[in-house]
Amino acid sequence: MIKKLIISLVVIAALFVSMFYGARAWLKSALPERAYIEALKQTTPSDLSYINENVPASRGRILTVLTNVNSMGEGEKIGYEHTELARAYWVFTANGFDVDFASPQGGKPPVVIDGDDMGAFDYAFLNATDIQDRIDESIPVSKINPLDYAAVYFVGGKGAMFDFPDNPDIQRIIKALYQHDRVISAVCHGPAALVNVTLDDGTMLLADKAVTGFTNEEELFLIPDAITIFPFLLEDKLIQQGALFDKGDRYLEQVTQHGKVITGQNPWSVWKMAEMVVAELGYTPKQRTRTPEELAIDLLMTYERGGYNEAYSAMIAQPQAYQRITILMHGIVSFMEFDIGKGIDLLRLTHHLKELAGE
Repeated sequence: MIKKLIISLVVIAALFVSMFYGARAWLKSALPERAYIEALKQTTPSDLSYINENVPASRGRILTVLTNVNSMGEGEKIGYEHTELARAYWVFTANGFDVDFASPQGGKPPVVIDGDDMGAFDYAFLNATDIQDRIDESIPVSKINPLDYAAVYFVGGKGAMFDFPDNPDIQRIIKALYQHDRVISAVCHGPAALVNVTLDDGTMLLADKAVTGFTNEEELFLIPDAITIFPFLLEDKLIQQGALFDKGDRYLEQVTQHGKVITGQNPWSVWKMAEMVVAELGYTPKQRTRTPEELAIDLLMTYERGGYNEAYSAMIAQPQAYQRITILMHGIVSFMEFDIGKGIDLLRLTHHLKELAGE
């Protein structure tokens, strides 16, 4: 989740855990077992019934667009976010859509893989060599006929901030699809593709549309000097071009739909965003068991809306396979911002999840 800060975060968390639960070993015990992670890494598509069973006949094609930019600032490696592509891909294909991969330059786009956020579906996507081979040969956007597709999905990743906004073919694709009543979708930094798009009537695509994307708060927490590294802050740019920015809680699920334009705020919004695309295309999304990470995000959202007691009651009423590390990391972030009460609450929730799991 916050890879660059992980060492300092673990130190802070260990100190607080020691205060409240008596041992630094508690922190280690809250993390997934190594054997569990190693087994997860071996997941293949054949292991996941959602993507194999009761798949409808082809309902059309969806285009995904990935960045080609592989570095920024002082050589930091960037690219498209693996989880943001993988999760949407499985939703689209499980619901009967074929998916093509494109990028501004074509060829093999750079990918960012964050092990802290990886789940079974993400590893299955990584282990699907046929899919990875097609990504490595992504189609240049200049060769895309937009009307071959029912929808387009712009995958996030920091690189999108650099090669999406001013690309004339991306603008051509968006304008053609939007003006032919097709679906436009994007997540996290992906909405950078939507800026600078002017429709045939002279109006900006974003004018008076409710959209979301990676917020200034989310960006600046991770990269304090982001304004000097990126060409713009995404939230500011969307608002500047007339968008009605729909901001959700930091690092929690937020998806906004305005007609045929569907946007997600961050990586934790991908599943819902993809299923809203399927729904907007006229189909009821296939039933799916929510992932442990999604369940953890649900619990965190319950906490944000109703506080500790409501989150605890929800957890007790329906024990599930929550991803504890997600809740723990949000607690650590709270400590870093000196929101001590919230940090303690989230550590307590993590502790009770361990108890419910019999650990």
